[in-house]
Amino acid sequence: MSQENQPSVLIRPRRESDISAAAAGLVRVYASDGYPVEGVSHPESWLTPAGMIESWVAEISGVFVGHVLISRPMGEEAVSLWLDQSHDAEERVAVLARLFVLPEARQRSVGEKLMGEAVSYANRHGIRLVLDVLLKDAAAVRLYERVGWKRIGSASHSFGAAQEAAALCFVSPVDS
Repeated sequence: MSQENQPSVLIRPRRESDISAAAAGLVRVYASDGYPVEGVSHPESWLTPAGMIESWVAEISGVFVGHVLISRPMGEEAVSLWLDQSHDAEERVAVLARLFVLPEARQRSVGEKLMGEAVSYANRHGIRLVLDVLLKDAAAVRLYERVGWKRIGSASHSFGAAQEAAALCFVSPVDS
């Protein structure tokens, strides 16, 4: 089916009723991609972190296909890197997180649309977004670079029982 004949992608604010579908989707993404490296044993909790500011879901024909959220800083290295480089105030920085797209919805710009919604929200509220992404998640790195996020450094992402993985840190574009 050509792209123009496919049903459109709808991005909307997440509702409480979306959490179970998002959790099931997260488990499927983990099985196919190994993302995320934490949170899969309790996906509903991982999708509703303390400090969450806003969250969105993507749908195609009323079916959940993707998720993203932004949250307040909670000690992330990307936040520290950006604050050191920008001299911005921490209350003007938030973290883009929990971004994932179901395998069957990829190549439809779902991730790009979810990120665009988050960046637009942040820009309207005078917030700059940062994130870290594991080096192993090469498709995500390509997505962030393609949509204009700027690499600001690298970090070590700690998870699980004293495990670490190399990560890159990014800051959002000012305009989406």
